[in-house]
Amino acid sequence: MGYLKQLRPILAAALFSAAAVVQAQVSMMLPANPGGGWDSTVRQAMQAMNEAGIYTGTVSFTNRGGAGGTIGLAEFQRQKGKADALAVFGAITVGSISMNKSPIDLTQFKPIARLTAEHIVLAVKADSPYQNLGDFVRALKENPGAMPVGGGSAGGVDHIALALLAQKGDVPVSALNYIPQAGGADTVTGIVNGTLKGGLSGISEFQQFAESGRIRILAVTSAQRMKGHDGIPTFKESGFDVEIANWRGVLGSIDMPDENYRQWVDRFTKLSESKAWHAVMERQGWEPYFLAGDDFGAFIKSESERINGILRDAGLVK
Repeated sequence: MGYLKQLRPILAAALFSAAAVVQAQVSMMLPANPGGGWDSTVRQAMQAMNEAGIYTGTVSFTNRGGAGGTIGLAEFQRQKGKADALAVFGAITVGSISMNKSPIDLTQFKPIARLTAEHIVLAVKADSPYQNLGDFVRALKENPGAMPVGGGSAGGVDHIALALLAQKGDVPVSALNYIPQAGGADTVTGIVNGTLKGGLSGISEFQQFAESGRIRILAVTSAQRMKGHDGIPTFKESGFDVEIANWRGVLGSIDMPDENYRQWVDRFTKLSESKAWHAVMERQGWEPYFLAGDDFGAFIKSESERINGILRDAGLVK
């Protein structure tokens, strides 16, 4: 009996320790290939959270790339019973769900936080006759088919930005000559060699080519002129009320308990205010675009309605 008495506190401590480890396990679904924007955003966010002492437990990451994030998110949607299961997604996901006829319903997940964004710029060749966005839209209106414009995947944020611009410029969205490119560098090549009259991409992909004099950036889709890019007017300033961003955010699983959900909203809110995260964003050139909880949920709903409306106007979805 004396031996058992001595053993009980040791067993109790071991069980408590094991429970703590289980509680600390977080699973993060990354519905993209390693090294991409979603992958780096969330890995660095969790690292910054650790450095700031906000969450110091373990995190297991799973990469499932393909179809604009819908393959990984479909797997995430099927997962059950994990109290701390999270997933990253972004603006491209909204259109990809419709384009791929995916069964994913974003409203079923728990909206944790919108983290970062990159706004879209429209660029032309350095010696292009289009001196401003108004010039470009007038040419687009005159003959949309003769104005090939390049950007990311069909139905993606670049395509949506062009469609919104067309709407504001009284250009039929279905008449646009949009040509998807493999990446920002390919879009620049098309602009420079003349196969594209213009191109859209995140400012980080175009900036170096603008600085070297290969292309000229006409406008950006942000609400105000961007810090460090004061010379680039916004679409709104140029007379076209368009604002859109390639944002990235985090979702909680469908069956995440309310207590865990509130805890993760609080953790990401603290992260958004931390020096560690601000240092990461500055280093990466990411724009802070924070929104959490129910406000983020309302944003997802409105953004889904807006983007799907544009895709229908473009004839990309029915």
